[in-house]
Amino acid sequence: MNVALPISAALDVRDQFPAIAGWHYLDSAVSAQKPQAVIDAITRAYAHDYASVHRGVYQRSADMTLAYEAARARAAEFIGGAADELIFTRGATEAINLVAQVLPKQGRVRVLLSALEHHSNIVPWQLAGYEIDVVPLTADGRIDLDAAEAMISEEHRVVAFAHVSNVLGSVLDVTRAAEIAHSRGALLLLDGCQAAPRVAIDVAASGADFYTYSGHKLYGPTGIGVLWGRKELLDAMPPYQGGGAMIDSVTFERTTFMPPPQRFEAGTPHIVGGIGLKAAIDWVEGIGVERIHAHEAALVAQCREALRTLGGVTLYGPDDSAGIVSFTVEGVHPHDVGTILDDEGVAIRAGHHCAQPLMALLGVPATCRASFAAHSDSGDIEALIAGLRKVKRIFG
Repeated sequence: MNVALPISAALDVRDQFPAIAGWHYLDSAVSAQKPQAVIDAITRAYAHDYASVHRGVYQRSADMTLAYEAARARAAEFIGGAADELIFTRGATEAINLVAQVLPKQGRVRVLLSALEHHSNIVPWQLAGYEIDVVPLTADGRIDLDAAEAMISEEHRVVAFAHVSNVLGSVLDVTRAAEIAHSRGALLLLDGCQAAPRVAIDVAASGADFYTYSGHKLYGPTGIGVLWGRKELLDAMPPYQGGGAMIDSVTFERTTFMPPPQRFEAGTPHIVGGIGLKAAIDWVEGIGVERIHAHEAALVAQCREALRTLGGVTLYGPDDSAGIVSFTVEGVHPHDVGTILDDEGVAIRAGHHCAQPLMALLGVPATCRASFAAHSDSGDIEALIAGLRKVKRIFG
Protein backbone atom coordinates (compact mmCIF):
# COMPACT_ATOMS: atom_id res chain seq x y z
CA MET A 1 0.00 0.00 0.00
CA ASN A 2 1.39 3.38 -0.95
CA VAL A 3 -1.43 5.90 -1.01
CA ALA A 4 -0.41 9.56 -0.76
CA LEU A 5 -2.44 11.94 1.35
CA PRO A 6 -4.24 14.79 -0.39
CA ILE A 7 -1.98 17.85 -0.72
CA SER A 8 -4.53 19.89 1.24
CA ALA A 9 -4.30 17.49 4.17
CA ALA A 10 -0.62 16.49 4.31
CA LEU A 11 1.62 18.10 6.93
CA ASP A 12 5.40 18.10 7.05
CA VAL A 13 6.30 18.48 10.72
CA ARG A 14 7.75 15.08 11.60
CA ASP A 15 11.31 16.42 11.89
CA GLN A 16 10.13 18.74 14.68
CA PHE A 17 9.60 15.74 17.00
CA PRO A 18 13.00 14.44 18.14
CA ALA A 19 11.62 11.54 20.20
CA ILE A 20 10.05 9.69 17.24
CA ALA A 21 13.02 9.47 14.88
CA GLY A 22 12.94 5.97 13.39
CA TRP A 23 9.78 5.07 15.29
CA HIS A 24 6.13 4.75 14.24
CA TYR A 25 4.26 6.32 17.14
CA LEU A 26 0.53 5.66 16.86
CA ASP A 27 -0.45 6.29 20.49
CA SER A 28 -1.08 10.03 20.57
CA ALA A 29 -4.52 9.53 22.13
CA VAL A 30 -2.84 8.39 25.34
CA SER A 31 -0.16 11.10 25.27
CA ALA A 32 1.21 13.23 22.46
CA GLN A 33 4.88 13.54 21.62
CA LYS A 34 6.39 17.02 22.04
CA PRO A 35 7.62 19.27 19.24
CA GLN A 36 10.99 20.95 19.66
CA ALA A 37 9.29 24.32 20.21
CA VAL A 38 7.65 23.01 23.38
CA ILE A 39 10.83 21.33 24.59
CA ASP A 40 12.73 24.58 24.04
CA ALA A 41 10.14 26.63 25.93
CA ILE A 42 10.28 24.28 28.93
CA THR A 43 14.09 24.21 28.91
CA ARG A 44 14.31 27.99 28.66
CA ALA A 45 11.83 28.46 31.52
CA TYR A 46 13.83 26.24 33.85
CA ALA A 47 17.33 27.15 32.67
CA HIS A 48 17.05 30.94 32.27
CA ASP A 49 13.73 32.41 33.39
CA TYR A 50 12.65 30.43 36.45
CA ALA A 51 11.24 32.05 39.58
CA SER A 52 8.08 31.50 41.58
CA VAL A 53 4.94 33.42 40.71
CA HIS A 54 2.47 35.70 42.51
CA ARG A 55 4.91 36.24 45.40
CA GLY A 56 8.26 37.84 44.64
CA VAL A 57 8.79 41.58 44.40
CA TYR A 58 11.94 41.11 42.32
CA GLN A 59 11.86 41.49 38.55
CA ARG A 60 12.28 37.87 37.50
CA SER A 61 9.38 36.76 39.68
CA ALA A 62 7.25 39.53 38.20
CA ASP A 63 8.25 38.47 34.69
CA MET A 64 7.47 34.82 35.40
CA THR A 65 4.10 35.81 36.87
CA LEU A 66 3.30 37.69 33.66
CA ALA A 67 4.36 34.68 31.58
CA TYR A 68 2.27 32.28 33.68
CA GLU A 69 -0.83 34.47 33.49
CA ALA A 70 -0.27 34.91 29.75
CA ALA A 71 -0.38 31.11 29.54
CA ARG A 72 -3.73 31.11 31.33
CA ALA A 73 -5.11 33.67 28.91
CA ARG A 74 -3.81 31.65 25.95
CA ALA A 75 -5.29 28.40 27.26
CA ALA A 76 -8.66 30.13 27.65
CA GLU A 77 -8.52 31.89 24.28
CA PHE A 78 -7.75 28.56 22.60
CA ILE A 79 -11.25 27.32 23.44
CA GLY A 80 -13.06 30.66 23.20
CA GLY A 81 -13.11 31.48 26.91
CA ALA A 82 -11.85 34.28 29.15
CA ALA A 83 -8.80 34.13 31.42
CA ASP A 84 -10.81 34.65 34.62
CA GLU A 85 -12.91 31.58 33.72
CA LEU A 86 -9.95 29.19 33.42
CA ILE A 87 -8.51 27.16 36.28
CA PHE A 88 -5.19 25.39 35.94
CA THR A 89 -5.34 21.82 37.24
CA ARG A 90 -3.05 18.77 37.14
CA GLY A 91 -5.10 17.49 34.20
CA ALA A 92 -8.63 16.87 33.00
CA THR A 93 -9.09 14.16 35.64
CA GLU A 94 -8.58 16.64 38.45
CA ALA A 95 -10.80 19.15 36.65
CA ILE A 96 -13.74 16.74 36.54
CA ASN A 97 -13.17 15.75 40.16
CA LEU A 98 -13.22 19.42 41.13
CA VAL A 99 -16.62 20.00 39.55
CA ALA A 100 -18.06 16.74 40.90
CA GLN A 101 -16.94 17.50 44.44
CA VAL A 102 -17.79 21.18 44.86
CA LEU A 103 -20.57 22.07 42.42
CA PRO A 104 -23.65 22.72 44.58
CA LYS A 105 -26.14 19.95 43.84
CA GLN A 106 -29.21 22.15 44.48
CA GLY A 107 -31.20 19.06 45.40
CA ARG A 108 -30.38 17.25 42.15
CA VAL A 109 -28.52 14.00 42.69
CA ARG A 110 -28.33 12.48 39.21
CA VAL A 111 -25.77 12.81 36.41
CA LEU A 112 -26.31 11.77 32.79
CA LEU A 113 -23.27 10.07 31.22
CA SER A 114 -22.84 8.00 28.07
CA ALA A 115 -21.74 4.42 27.49
CA LEU A 116 -18.43 5.52 25.95
CA GLU A 117 -17.06 7.64 28.79
CA HIS A 118 -13.51 7.40 30.12
CA HIS A 119 -13.22 6.23 33.72
CA SER A 120 -12.23 9.79 34.64
CA ASN A 121 -15.74 10.88 33.68
CA ILE A 122 -17.40 8.08 35.66
CA VAL A 123 -15.57 7.53 38.93
CA PRO A 124 -15.54 11.19 40.12
CA TRP A 125 -19.33 11.33 39.96
CA GLN A 126 -19.61 8.08 41.92
CA LEU A 127 -17.25 9.40 44.60
CA ALA A 128 -19.26 12.62 44.82
CA GLY A 129 -22.47 10.69 45.53
CA TYR A 130 -24.29 11.15 42.23
CA GLU A 131 -26.64 8.53 40.79
CA ILE A 132 -25.59 7.76 37.20
CA ASP A 133 -27.87 7.28 34.20
CA VAL A 134 -26.22 5.96 31.05
CA VAL A 135 -27.09 7.12 27.53
CA PRO A 136 -26.70 4.33 24.93
CA LEU A 137 -24.79 4.62 21.66
CA THR A 138 -25.95 4.61 18.08
CA ALA A 139 -25.03 1.69 15.82
CA ASP A 140 -21.90 3.49 14.58
CA GLY A 141 -20.65 4.41 18.05
CA ARG A 142 -21.92 7.93 18.67
CA ILE A 143 -23.69 9.15 21.81
CA ASP A 144 -27.40 8.69 21.09
CA LEU A 145 -28.70 12.20 21.67
CA ASP A 146 -32.27 11.17 20.86
CA ALA A 147 -32.06 8.77 23.79
CA ALA A 148 -30.44 11.46 25.94
CA GLU A 149 -33.33 13.81 25.19
CA ALA A 150 -35.80 11.15 26.30
CA MET A 151 -33.83 10.36 29.47
CA ILE A 152 -33.04 13.86 30.79
CA SER A 153 -35.08 14.92 33.80
CA GLU A 154 -35.15 17.68 36.38
CA GLU A 155 -33.31 15.34 38.77
CA HIS A 156 -30.16 15.65 36.64
CA ARG A 157 -27.73 18.27 37.86
CA VAL A 158 -25.11 17.58 35.19
CA VAL A 159 -24.81 16.04 31.74
CA ALA A 160 -21.16 15.00 31.26
CA PHE A 161 -20.08 13.74 27.84
CA ALA A 162 -16.83 13.21 25.96
CA HIS A 163 -16.48 15.68 23.11
CA VAL A 164 -14.51 13.02 21.21
CA SER A 165 -14.45 9.37 22.31
CA ASN A 166 -11.00 8.14 23.30
CA VAL A 167 -11.84 4.66 21.95
CA LEU A 168 -14.16 5.20 19.00
CA GLY A 169 -13.13 8.69 17.88
CA SER A 170 -16.78 9.65 17.47
CA VAL A 171 -17.50 13.39 17.72
CA LEU A 172 -20.33 14.77 19.83
CA ASP A 173 -22.82 17.32 18.54
CA VAL A 174 -22.07 19.65 21.46
CA THR A 175 -24.65 22.28 20.58
CA ARG A 176 -27.48 19.78 20.69
CA ALA A 177 -26.07 18.20 23.86
CA ALA A 178 -26.15 21.65 25.51
CA GLU A 179 -29.74 22.21 24.38
CA ILE A 180 -30.78 18.86 25.85
CA ALA A 181 -29.07 19.53 29.19
CA HIS A 182 -30.45 23.05 29.50
CA SER A 183 -33.98 21.94 28.60
CA ARG A 184 -34.26 20.48 32.11
CA GLY A 185 -32.04 22.98 33.87
CA ALA A 186 -28.98 20.71 33.95
CA LEU A 187 -25.42 21.81 33.24
CA LEU A 188 -23.22 20.42 30.46
CA LEU A 189 -19.63 19.38 31.17
CA LEU A 190 -17.51 18.30 28.21
CA ASP A 191 -14.41 16.12 28.44
CA GLY A 192 -12.29 17.67 25.69
CA CYS A 193 -9.09 15.64 26.10
CA GLN A 194 -9.30 14.05 22.65
CA ALA A 195 -11.00 17.04 21.04
CA ALA A 196 -8.52 19.78 21.95
CA PRO A 197 -5.65 18.49 19.75
CA ARG A 198 -7.81 18.02 16.67
CA VAL A 199 -11.19 19.81 16.76
CA ALA A 200 -11.89 23.55 16.78
CA ILE A 201 -13.57 24.52 20.06
CA ASP A 202 -15.67 27.54 20.97
CA VAL A 203 -17.15 27.12 24.43
CA ALA A 204 -19.28 30.25 24.19
CA ALA A 205 -20.91 29.18 20.93
CA SER A 206 -21.33 25.56 22.04
CA GLY A 207 -23.44 26.35 25.08
CA ALA A 208 -21.23 24.26 27.38
CA ASP A 209 -21.05 25.16 31.06
CA PHE A 210 -17.73 23.44 31.84
CA TYR A 211 -14.96 22.28 29.52
CA THR A 212 -11.81 20.33 30.37
CA TYR A 213 -8.67 19.35 28.49
CA SER A 214 -5.19 18.13 29.35
CA GLY A 215 -1.82 19.52 28.27
CA HIS A 216 0.00 16.29 27.53
CA LYS A 217 -2.48 15.21 24.85
CA LEU A 218 -2.11 18.64 23.21
CA TYR A 219 1.64 18.31 22.52
CA GLY A 220 2.36 19.94 25.89
CA PRO A 221 3.81 18.75 29.22
CA THR A 222 2.27 16.35 31.68
CA GLY A 223 0.86 17.54 34.99
CA ILE A 224 -1.05 20.50 33.56
CA GLY A 225 -4.65 20.73 32.45
CA VAL A 226 -7.54 23.16 32.52
CA LEU A 227 -11.05 23.55 33.71
CA TRP A 228 -13.03 26.27 31.99
CA GLY A 229 -16.32 27.20 33.61
CA ARG A 230 -18.88 29.94 33.17
CA LYS A 231 -17.97 32.73 35.58
CA GLU A 232 -21.24 32.75 37.50
CA LEU A 233 -20.89 29.01 38.15
CA LEU A 234 -17.30 29.32 39.38
CA ASP A 235 -18.31 32.21 41.64
CA ALA A 236 -20.88 29.95 43.33
CA MET A 237 -18.42 27.09 43.95
CA PRO A 238 -16.43 26.78 47.20
CA PRO A 239 -12.70 25.98 47.23
CA TYR A 240 -11.61 22.46 46.33
CA GLN A 241 -8.38 22.48 48.38
CA GLY A 242 -6.84 24.82 50.94
CA GLY A 243 -3.37 26.30 51.18
CA GLY A 244 -1.31 29.18 49.91
CA ALA A 245 -2.12 31.39 46.93
CA MET A 246 -5.88 30.85 47.09
CA ILE A 247 -6.52 32.94 50.19
CA ASP A 248 -7.47 36.55 50.77
CA SER A 249 -6.74 36.52 54.51
CA VAL A 250 -6.12 33.87 57.19
CA THR A 251 -6.55 33.86 60.94
CA PHE A 252 -6.95 30.87 63.23
CA GLU A 253 -10.61 31.80 63.52
CA ARG A 254 -11.52 32.48 59.91
CA THR A 255 -10.21 32.37 56.34
CA THR A 256 -11.48 34.28 53.33
CA PHE A 257 -10.68 33.26 49.77
CA MET A 258 -9.63 34.82 46.51
CA PRO A 259 -12.16 34.97 43.66
CA PRO A 260 -11.99 32.38 40.85
CA PRO A 261 -9.78 31.15 39.32
CA GLN A 262 -7.23 31.66 42.13
CA ARG A 263 -9.68 30.24 44.67
CA PHE A 264 -9.21 26.79 43.13
CA GLU A 265 -5.39 26.85 42.78
CA ALA A 266 -3.96 26.09 46.20
CA GLY A 267 -0.18 25.95 46.53
CA THR A 268 2.66 26.68 44.16
CA PRO A 269 1.35 25.97 40.66
CA HIS A 270 2.97 23.98 37.85
CA ILE A 271 4.53 27.18 36.51
CA VAL A 272 6.60 25.69 33.73
CA GLY A 273 3.72 23.37 32.85
CA GLY A 274 1.60 26.39 32.06
CA ILE A 275 4.37 27.93 29.98
CA GLY A 276 4.86 24.63 28.14
CA LEU A 277 1.13 24.42 27.49
CA LYS A 278 1.16 27.91 25.98
CA ALA A 279 4.03 26.90 23.71
CA ALA A 280 2.06 23.83 22.62
CA ILE A 281 -1.04 25.90 21.85
CA ASP A 282 1.07 28.39 19.91
CA TRP A 283 2.56 25.51 17.93
CA VAL A 284 -0.85 23.96 17.16
CA GLU A 285 -2.37 27.26 16.11
CA GLY A 286 0.68 28.03 14.01
CA ILE A 287 -0.34 25.04 11.88
CA GLY A 288 -4.09 25.44 12.35
CA VAL A 289 -6.44 23.06 14.15
CA GLU A 290 -8.48 22.68 10.97
CA ARG A 291 -5.40 21.58 9.01
CA ILE A 292 -4.46 19.06 11.71
CA HIS A 293 -8.00 17.71 11.70
CA ALA A 294 -8.01 17.36 7.90
CA HIS A 295 -4.63 15.63 8.04
CA GLU A 296 -5.80 13.15 10.66
CA ALA A 297 -9.11 12.57 8.88
CA ALA A 298 -7.23 11.58 5.72
CA LEU A 299 -5.04 9.20 7.73
CA VAL A 300 -8.07 7.66 9.46
CA ALA A 301 -9.72 7.00 6.08
CA GLN A 302 -6.52 5.50 4.70
CA CYS A 303 -5.98 3.35 7.80
CA ARG A 304 -9.54 2.00 7.92
CA GLU A 305 -9.43 1.13 4.22
CA ALA A 306 -6.11 -0.69 4.66
CA LEU A 307 -7.35 -2.61 7.71
CA ARG A 308 -10.41 -3.81 5.81
CA THR A 309 -8.17 -5.36 3.16
CA LEU A 310 -6.44 -7.61 5.72
CA GLY A 311 -9.41 -9.80 6.56
CA GLY A 312 -10.16 -10.99 10.07
CA VAL A 313 -10.08 -7.43 11.43
CA THR A 314 -13.09 -5.85 13.16
CA LEU A 315 -13.27 -2.05 13.15
CA TYR A 316 -15.09 -0.02 15.81
CA GLY A 317 -16.55 3.46 15.67
CA PRO A 318 -17.67 5.63 12.76
CA ASP A 319 -15.76 5.94 9.50
CA ASP A 320 -15.31 9.67 10.13
CA SER A 321 -13.77 9.21 13.56
CA ALA A 322 -11.47 11.99 14.73
CA GLY A 323 -7.89 10.76 14.69
CA ILE A 324 -8.58 7.39 16.32
CA VAL A 325 -9.02 3.89 14.86
CA SER A 326 -9.89 1.00 17.19
CA PHE A 327 -9.88 -2.59 15.96
CA THR A 328 -9.42 -6.23 16.93
CA VAL A 329 -7.72 -9.07 15.06
CA GLU A 330 -9.68 -12.31 15.05
CA GLY A 331 -8.18 -14.91 17.35
CA VAL A 332 -5.42 -12.66 18.71
CA HIS A 333 -5.52 -10.78 22.01
CA PRO A 334 -4.78 -7.07 21.58
CA HIS A 335 -1.83 -7.33 23.98
CA ASP A 336 -0.22 -9.90 21.67
CA VAL A 337 -0.87 -7.64 18.69
CA GLY A 338 0.72 -4.72 20.50
CA THR A 339 3.77 -6.76 21.51
CA ILE A 340 4.47 -7.97 17.97
CA LEU A 341 3.95 -4.48 16.55
CA ASP A 342 6.41 -3.13 19.09
CA ASP A 343 9.02 -5.55 17.76
CA GLU A 344 8.38 -3.98 14.35
CA GLY A 345 8.87 -0.44 15.64
CA VAL A 346 5.15 0.43 15.78
CA ALA A 347 3.59 1.73 18.99
CA ILE A 348 -0.17 1.37 19.47
CA ARG A 349 -2.37 1.14 22.56
CA ALA A 350 -3.74 -2.28 23.47
CA GLY A 351 -6.18 -2.59 26.36
CA HIS A 352 -9.48 -1.31 27.67
CA HIS A 353 -8.40 2.34 27.28
CA CYS A 354 -9.84 3.27 30.70
CA ALA A 355 -13.29 2.55 29.25
CA GLN A 356 -14.26 -0.82 30.70
CA PRO A 357 -18.03 -0.22 30.45
CA LEU A 358 -17.60 0.44 26.72
CA MET A 359 -15.53 -2.74 26.30
CA ALA A 360 -18.37 -4.69 27.96
CA LEU A 361 -20.83 -3.10 25.55
CA LEU A 362 -18.64 -4.01 22.57
CA GLY A 363 -18.31 -7.56 23.88
CA VAL A 364 -14.51 -7.58 23.95
CA PRO A 365 -11.98 -7.43 26.81
CA ALA A 366 -9.82 -4.94 24.94
CA THR A 367 -9.11 -3.41 21.53
CA CYS A 368 -6.10 -2.26 19.59
CA ARG A 369 -6.04 1.50 19.04
CA ALA A 370 -4.03 3.44 16.49
CA SER A 371 -4.23 7.19 17.06
CA PHE A 372 -2.79 9.89 14.86
CA ALA A 373 -1.18 13.29 15.34
CA ALA A 374 0.17 16.15 13.28
CA HIS A 375 3.44 14.25 12.77
CA SER A 376 1.78 11.02 11.56
CA ASP A 377 2.07 10.03 7.91
CA SER A 378 1.33 7.25 5.44
CA GLY A 379 4.57 5.52 6.41
CA ASP A 380 3.15 4.91 9.88
CA ILE A 381 0.13 3.18 8.36
CA GLU A 382 2.29 1.10 6.05
CA ALA A 383 4.36 -0.05 9.03
CA LEU A 384 1.18 -0.84 10.98
CA ILE A 385 -0.23 -2.97 8.15
CA ALA A 386 3.09 -4.77 7.64
CA GLY A 387 3.20 -5.53 11.36
CA LEU A 388 -0.35 -6.84 11.34
CA ARG A 389 0.48 -9.13 8.44
CA LYS A 390 3.23 -10.54 10.66
CA VAL A 391 0.69 -10.98 13.48
CA LYS A 392 -1.54 -12.97 11.16
CA ARG A 393 1.35 -15.12 9.97
CA ILE A 394 2.41 -15.92 13.54
CA PHE A 395 -1.10 -16.76 14.72
CA GLY A 396 -2.14 -18.46 11.49
